[in-house]
Amino acid sequence: MKKIILIVTTMFAGISGYAQDFVDNALLFSRLRPAGSARIQSLGGAQVSLGGDYSSAMSNPAGLGMFNRSEFTLSAGMTFVNSDSEYLGSASTDSKSAFNIPGLSIVLHKSSERESGFMGGSFAITLNRINDFNKDFQYSGTNDQNSLIDYFLNYAQGADPNSFLLDQHDEPGSEYYSITGLAYRNFLIEDFFDSQNNEYYYTSELTPLPADPDNPAEIRTLDQSETSESKGAQYQWAISYGANFSDKWFVGASLGIVSLKYKIHQTFHESNFRYSEDPDYQPIDYFRVREDFDIRGSGVNFTIGGIVRPVDFLQIGASLVTPTFYSITDVYDAGINSVWKMYNVSDPSFPSQPNVEASFDQPLVSDYKLKTPMRLTTGATLIAKYGFISADVEFINYTRSKYKSDYGSYEPENTDIKAEYQSAVNYRVGAEYRYEKFRLRGGYNFLADPFESSETNRSQSAVTAGAGFRSKHFYIDAAAIFSSSRATRVPYSVDGPDPVAKQKYNTSVFLMTFGFPF
Repeated sequence: MKKIILIVTTMFAGISGYAQDFVDNALLFSRLRPAGSARIQSLGGAQVSLGGDYSSAMSNPAGLGMFNRSEFTLSAGMTFVNSDSEYLGSASTDSKSAFNIPGLSIVLHKSSERESGFMGGSFAITLNRINDFNKDFQYSGTNDQNSLIDYFLNYAQGADPNSFLLDQHDEPGSEYYSITGLAYRNFLIEDFFDSQNNEYYYTSELTPLPADPDNPAEIRTLDQSETSESKGAQYQWAISYGANFSDKWFVGASLGIVSLKYKIHQTFHESNFRYSEDPDYQPIDYFRVREDFDIRGSGVNFTIGGIVRPVDFLQIGASLVTPTFYSITDVYDAGINSVWKMYNVSDPSFPSQPNVEASFDQPLVSDYKLKTPMRLTTGATLIAKYGFISADVEFINYTRSKYKSDYGSYEPENTDIKAEYQSAVNYRVGAEYRYEKFRLRGGYNFLADPFESSETNRSQSAVTAGAGFRSKHFYIDAAAIFSSSRATRVPYSVDGPDPVAKQKYNTSVFLMTFGFPF
């Protein structure tokens, strides 16, 4: 197992642009959108100074001190994600929907029956869905600049071809568990030995044909497409307590236990290779690369916070969430299938049949640790007779994510995290209007761009709205969250301009929370 873990670590670091990247995942698992009850989410997630909601257990447990009764809650929601991709001048769309249980809680309140000093508090066990990975995308286009074949050739140059194969004892070579190793075993690249320089070099039947030196370079055109399906989430259990002192000061603490599940199935397809020097040259029908990732982990963090009410119409709050320390198991599997039009039974350098398939003989398992950044949040709430306005400001430094493992070094990934990301200031604002037992709410939140420099603005924003009804023994809240974000997908990296898919995601979340005070 140790040998396999070391192979995976090296492989991911080497092909960075093609396989799911550790640097990307460090951000994915750290960048959390506002979570909590329908009430809080309809307020844009603003809650650090608000209190009186089970969501306080995760954001600022001091808010639990504002409960005056015990309660049980259950939340249910639907998420709809639409993706638009533009790749090499071609547009594609995809969509996905999912039902989920984003939260539940039990809050137990105990009053001291005192009129000042320690006036009691609330103990809570809560569950919140803090991140959602459910989304699909697809794109396609015609490329006349490069191919995934060029990536394979760049990666393979100088490598001993035996490193891509099993030896006589069925032991894998150092590059056997790599995408390029699969390409070699699919005849997508082939080796030649340069005796003069005593090294191997690689070519492919799918590279541009030799061009006349007196004419422009040979043009190779091909069709490319990729589909990706991902699912999973991060959930956080919180064991929390918030205390009330004289109805003026509220303090609290929370132990968070986080679970992480993230699965991706993606395929990259190249076909219809066309050559300007020889239009009739058609060596292959297509080849397709399949990759599957199954990432699971658990982690712990700790939250402390306080709220002060200097006057009846103002509350000021602050909370600190420590880094989350994850233990993660990463299972990776891959395969390549190619369908050739050019094959030769007698020549070992050609496939002997049209259909060729190579895949890992076993999934690769990697175990490692991830520390995500801590978060500092401050906020204020202005309270009036018919409602309130609340706002939060959150500070987070994404460069503080860090990997480590007992099986190898992640120093290159940690260095890239520091170089690619930056600190960010996120903000949330929301308002509630009250009329007898009815509530109307609205809000907005903004996640700043976490990248140090990028041609694409990676900030995310959401507009929220909701309503509620409250009685003595029951309440119901509904929320709608509409968010948008942009991203880029680079399927592989080569010398020269990389192919880039520009993506836009529109997400709609509809959520209801049912509460039963007692």
